[in-house]
Order: sequence, then structure tokens, then C-alpha cells
Amino acid sequence: MNLSLYSEHKPHRIKRLLWIFVSNTIFRVLIGGQLRYIRNLILRCFGAELPLHVMVYPDSTIFAPWNLTMKAHSCIGPRTKIYNKDKIILGENSVVSQDASLCTAGHDITSPNHELITSPITIGDQAWVGAEAFVGMGVTIGEGAVVGARAAVFKDVEPWSVVGGNPAKFIKKRIIKDA
Repeated sequence: MNLSLYSEHKPHRIKRLLWIFVSNTIFRVLIGGQLRYIRNLILRCFGAELPLHVMVYPDSTIFAPWNLTMKAHSCIGPRTKIYNKDKIILGENSVVSQDASLCTAGHDITSPNHELITSPITIGDQAWVGAEAFVGMGVTIGEGAVVGARAAVFKDVEPWSVVGGNPAKFIKKRIIKDA
């Protein structure tokens, strides 16, 4: 591997610098549930696709709002790390819990130049990514699936299943009880 030749295309450099400033100042101080509407308007100004009533905690870190799509009633919890060099889509009523990390980028380990590679992450409707979990690039978390706390997910998770561990493995089917 020869990293002296490494270079990375950065098409949104100015927008990224402006976002870093706004996210570390204005966005962070807009705490509380009622101010989420203002936070969401800021995210929209930077290209995020989301309804105003979703919840994005102010201490979450979002690399590129223009690569974020959130559906109705979805939530990005406290201190989450959204490293979205590629698209991240959160389905309706989905939750990414506190301290979780979603990472859409990596490096080509077969290349001598270690080029950056990306692949989108999709979190299905009614899915839940537990506290401190890691979801890697190219992963789809199926509808209604649960990723247990501190799990590390590198492969797709089937709908309505529960996974946990590192690497994440199937634990059981998720069955919702009648009310």
C-alpha cells in the first residue's frame, strides 16, 4: 500500500465547511423537543430530505445533511455519528439510538492506493438501531428489525428479526404483541 499517492475527491468542500460551522454552533444550542423544527429547517437548508416533525438530537454529528433522508416520525438519538459520505435513509418510525454510528464509507483494501469507497445505508420502517451499535456501509436494516445495543452490523438484517453481537448474528424473530 502506498498512501503517498492517496487523494480524495471532495465535491462539497465549501458547503461542508459551512455545515461544520453551523452544526457546531447554531444547531448544537437549539436544545429541546420544540426547537427540533428549527434544527430540521437548518438540515433542510443543507439539503436533507425530512418532514419537520422528525427528531434529530442537537448533539448528533451529521457529516453531510445533503445525503440524509428521514421519513415520518423517525429519530436520530443523542450523540449519534452519521458519517454519510453516501446516502442514509431512515424509514418511518425508525430509531437510531444514542451513541450509535452509521458509516457509509471505507477504503478499498485490495487497492495499492487505498481509494475511498462508499455505499448507502437504509434503515427500514419501524426498525431500531440500539445504543452504541455500528452499522457499516452498504447495509440494509429490514423493516421492523432490531439491532441490539453495541452490535456491529456488516451484512443486511432481515425484516422483523433481532440481531446482536460483533459481528451481529441472528438472535430471534421480532413479534409485536397485540395491544
